[in-house]
Amino acid sequence: MRATTIRQVFSTAADRRTALLAFLLPAICVLFASIAAGEEESARPPNIVLIVSDDQGYNDLGVLNEELISPNLDRLAHEGVRLTSFYVAWPACTPSRGAFLTGRYPQRNGLYDMIRNEAPDYGHEYTPEEYAVTWERIGGMDTREVLLPEVLQQAGYRCGVFGKWDMGMSRRFLPLQRGFDDFYGFVNSGIDYFTHERYGVHAMYEGNEPTRRDQGVYCTELFEREALRFLDENHERPFFLYLPFNAPHGASNLDPAVRSAAQAPEEYKEMYPHLEDELVPGRRYGEEAMVAGPSKRKLEYLAAITCMDDAIGSVLDRLDEYGLSENTIVVFFSDNGGGGSGKNKPLRGGKGNTFEGGARVCSIVRYPPRIDAGTVSDEFLTSLELFPTLVELAGADAPDGVILDGYDMLPTLAEGESSPREEMFWKRRDHEGARVGDWKWVRNGTGTFLFDLSEDIGETNNLVDDEPERAVKMRERFEGWLAEMDAAEPRGPFKDY
Repeated sequence: MRATTIRQVFSTAADRRTALLAFLLPAICVLFASIAAGEEESARPPNIVLIVSDDQGYNDLGVLNEELISPNLDRLAHEGVRLTSFYVAWPACTPSRGAFLTGRYPQRNGLYDMIRNEAPDYGHEYTPEEYAVTWERIGGMDTREVLLPEVLQQAGYRCGVFGKWDMGMSRRFLPLQRGFDDFYGFVNSGIDYFTHERYGVHAMYEGNEPTRRDQGVYCTELFEREALRFLDENHERPFFLYLPFNAPHGASNLDPAVRSAAQAPEEYKEMYPHLEDELVPGRRYGEEAMVAGPSKRKLEYLAAITCMDDAIGSVLDRLDEYGLSENTIVVFFSDNGGGGSGKNKPLRGGKGNTFEGGARVCSIVRYPPRIDAGTVSDEFLTSLELFPTLVELAGADAPDGVILDGYDMLPTLAEGESSPREEMFWKRRDHEGARVGDWKWVRNGTGTFLFDLSEDIGETNNLVDDEPERAVKMRERFEGWLAEMDAAEPRGPFKDY
């Protein structure tokens, strides 16, 4: 039997037009809805994923270090741009983080030293009553400072942070009071990866409250879990995901056998069978103790990075699943130069000092619409550039009356423009440093140094006696910067005002 046609059922032209319209209308509606959705997606500001590792060496990426297994960081490098002259604003944890979240030098935002207790360095474990009034418990970023998530939140972004906070643990300093909508992580500068304690004091929080519900679970896996939950809940709107891992920082545990290295799950340590997982006789707190030997320290360090790399891969995969990778900028870098087992070669020094190894860090940026894949940039850039770059990219408004110390670096990364950055300064107690153009000046307790980085990235040839006039100009430029910082509107917690 032949199929009945619209013409046979409806005899008049009017009837046929009515029937045809009824037949096509649903398809037309779907088509226009799809077009509208596509226009809405293209008009949506880009998502932001900011991933920060802790104490990772300049050379510790799989694309540079064949011993390290990091396929997902390597993937980022192959899909984005690897930055080889990218600096942080302080050579250790707390001030470095405060600087890139405010876009301001630590000396300007007031958080220019660590918020940590030093008694555990000598083996002391605090009682709850003691700890409640310690510096680690009461210090924090000045509440007058405007943080990046506050600006993005006002522009309609959903903001989440999962991992190391390190800018104050009193409620007024916690992430939910500083522009973040979602927080799971630890509040001070380091923890045991499994117990979630910092030298015996529990440090894991969910929102504004301490939590022990996941105690015993390796913390990198928890930060991965929460980041994926955040993406699942917020993928239909613009989001800022800040993922500050504590890996591969050493474990904050009073036990000498644990404290002397990072920590990693067994399955990741098994990926490095050439390294021995052994303790050796050593000293801690002035006494003999069993501590991690060089092979174990390296094993825990590399395996911690590989586990972190897996977590990063899960985030990248989830972006792919939701079709968001093209409209998401992913930024990765270490909070400072490598310490302990970190490899900073060919750089001199490491965490805590102002030689290149303390402040020049590994970094990658991926943003497919504008950044060419598989590229390398040696342009002079810093973490102070993140705030203005991401605010501009999000179409947000920079905070009124706030002096920012960075520049929009996207034209440099995406369009090949020269970096507007010409100078950078560092001060950590008596460790001072300045880079102006290709010249680097360092002053510390051992002397004064001058290097030509265009010829000597490893800072091996001190030219301070060969170039005395240049050395004086560099010192004067540093002192001029320091005077500018001293004259800035005062901020706590350290400045006397």
